[in-house]
Amino acid sequence: MTDTRQFGDLATQLIMESRRSTLTDTLLKYNDNLVRSIIREQRDLEKMTETGQGVTPAMLIYQTTIVRNKRCLLAYHKHRLDRLRDMYWAAGGALPHILSNQDIRSKLSPHEVDFLRQYSTSVMDYRAGFSNELDITASITHPPKDLHVLVHVIRDCGVIQTELGTIDFQKGQRFMVRRADIEHLIVQGYLEEV
Repeated sequence: MTDTRQFGDLATQLIMESRRSTLTDTLLKYNDNLVRSIIREQRDLEKMTETGQGVTPAMLIYQTTIVRNKRCLLAYHKHRLDRLRDMYWAAGGALPHILSNQDIRSKLSPHEVDFLRQYSTSVMDYRAGFSNELDITASITHPPKDLHVLVHVIRDCGVIQTELGTIDFQKGQRFMVRRADIEHLIVQGYLEEV
């Protein structure tokens, strides 16, 4: 630790990074080095409090810094998990769509990838109980006006099984299909509503 840096400065940098992420509406790369530095600072502060005799002003400063650093670490990670949940729902619950995007994947820590996988599994387990009646991954910001929708295929999807049979979605084609059958493909960017 250098003499010019004060206790808690690293945690402040982490919070500022979260604020930048919010203001720009982007997910920044996980700052593993800064998180590890804060954890090292925490350990050093905890050693200082263990070796101290009684309650001194310095001891109170160390304790306050420890609590503040913990709060900043928790706030940083909560912010990132909230952003990941928002991305998951914006993609219509399509985890492979999120994880196959190398730009997004490079910004995530391995623990965040595990979180997304476990979150997706939990959502799918919950959804399995009533998937015939309601699709909880469907967008609710724009309620559908019709049961059927005319779509234009932007990227090849392959053969999709619907209630009325199978449809081979190839780039450039147009189809009139039930919205419920292809809503997830619209959200993922394979189809475009005409």
